[in-house]
Amino acid sequence: MKRRNFIKLATTSSALGLMPFELKAMLKNIDLDIDCGDISNRKLVLVNLVGGNDGLNTLIPINSYDQYANLRPTIRIPNSGSNGFIRLDTTLDSNQQLGLHPALTGFKSLYDQGELRILQSVGYPSQNKSHFASKDIYSTGNDGNSWNNGKDSGWIGRFMESYYPEEIEEAYPLGVQIGNGKTELGFHGAEEHGLSINITGQDPAGFFTEISGLGGQPPANIPNSHFGEELKYIIDVNNISNKYSKSISDAFNAGKNSVSYEDNNLSDQLKTVARLISGGLPSKVYMVSIGGFDTHNNQNQESGDVKGKHYELLTEVSTAVETFMKDLNEQSLGEDVVGLTYSEFGRKAKENGNLGTDHGEIAPMFIFGKAVLGGVSGSNVDLSEATHDNNYQLETIQYDYRQTLSTLLQDFLGAPDTVIDNTFFNHSTNKSFVGEKIPKIIKSEFSIAKGCIRDILEQPGIDRRKDWFIYPNPFIDQISLNAIRDRTGLNYKLFSKGGSLITQGQKTAENNNAIIDFPKLATGLYFLQIESAGVTESHKIFKL
Repeated sequence: MKRRNFIKLATTSSALGLMPFELKAMLKNIDLDIDCGDISNRKLVLVNLVGGNDGLNTLIPINSYDQYANLRPTIRIPNSGSNGFIRLDTTLDSNQQLGLHPALTGFKSLYDQGELRILQSVGYPSQNKSHFASKDIYSTGNDGNSWNNGKDSGWIGRFMESYYPEEIEEAYPLGVQIGNGKTELGFHGAEEHGLSINITGQDPAGFFTEISGLGGQPPANIPNSHFGEELKYIIDVNNISNKYSKSISDAFNAGKNSVSYEDNNLSDQLKTVARLISGGLPSKVYMVSIGGFDTHNNQNQESGDVKGKHYELLTEVSTAVETFMKDLNEQSLGEDVVGLTYSEFGRKAKENGNLGTDHGEIAPMFIFGKAVLGGVSGSNVDLSEATHDNNYQLETIQYDYRQTLSTLLQDFLGAPDTVIDNTFFNHSTNKSFVGEKIPKIIKSEFSIAKGCIRDILEQPGIDRRKDWFIYPNPFIDQISLNAIRDRTGLNYKLFSKGGSLITQGQKTAENNNAIIDFPKLATGLYFLQIESAGVTESHKIFKL
């Protein structure tokens, strides 16, 4: 990464989000009766395999190899020879005997060190095999049945604003995105803008020239108009960017890399992440990405030859992750970082005749880190379910992707039940993912003891989930409220940042929608308390 300034891409906000201000003081006064240790430096690194990774050539089910070979006569991975699969672990049960793609030597090394866990058959209910829709589902924490977790906010944003409210106004971003010039929807908060920074392809030179040729600097006078209001918002976002830029640059300059990385894109991204962590950047969630996994053709370069697109991609992922972990471990930082690979969907069990594979449903995840309990979760895919009648799809989901993430957020980062439910909730079954965590993901010595997780928001009268979505936020003079459950009306109270009651009132909801005008508020932070159907919830809002 070159030294540079960074432009922060704006995010918008909504739901349970921040802890009500009445409870912040309570949080500071809690005395735990157990030594929980300091987990404030723990971080999650997400590696996005964009395009839909072919899980069946990534993890070959040895117990059904003949079926596998029949489904993939030209692109199968051989079971012997120099290009044969890497046998993962002979001590596993027969229905977990796996062959790794021969490119995954780095993953094999991490597995042998006890720092890699493989999750088989990960997906979500009612898989949508559109790249765009499925990526949005993964980003927002939903499934293929509904958008009840919200389609305008991301799960990472909701998690950060719920779990780290005291750090939102700090001079560093809670999230860092690298590797894609487009802002990841997952970082969009429900009630907060400015939670993360994208440091890929962002150059402030000429930023204001995009707005009516204003030149390289913001104008001295802001017009009293709608254009002026929009312009002021952009200037405020740019000011936040400058604040974040200093923390990023300072951490990068203070940090180091203790090993040499391969010369490829993903390695460069993870090299930057390692250096920022080494330099003390307090950001909590990092995201890197590598594209090219939409392998409809030439997945292998020719029949019977494993080399080709998929081999190159998996080599890059495997070597980059292995080197990243070696770098962190040599700097004694490995205990504070857990990483996860994920893809928006998998590929069909049957090859397509073009040396490739078409869109499928399930795909494996790889969880890595010194705190990770090495091993395999789940059994090998059942190839007999892939038939002509279901278009050769592997449909059995063993783990919902939200189960995986909820497990890491609670067992490694220490998030309480309320934060998990605000981040993910299974609206299809009306159940929390807290009760569906995956065992044996985090080593016992690194797992957060249950007594250390205090759910401060579980108080009488405070709902664990939000009924109301608020937009726009930040707002100018008016906010709109949309209920995710049937509501005919609401009572509201508006408090200052310091807790003083400013105004209150009632509103009737038409088609679950209501509008509240706040025309005379000064610019700043406020708390809106809403009571409807006997339930009270609190939202953090910002007046421009």
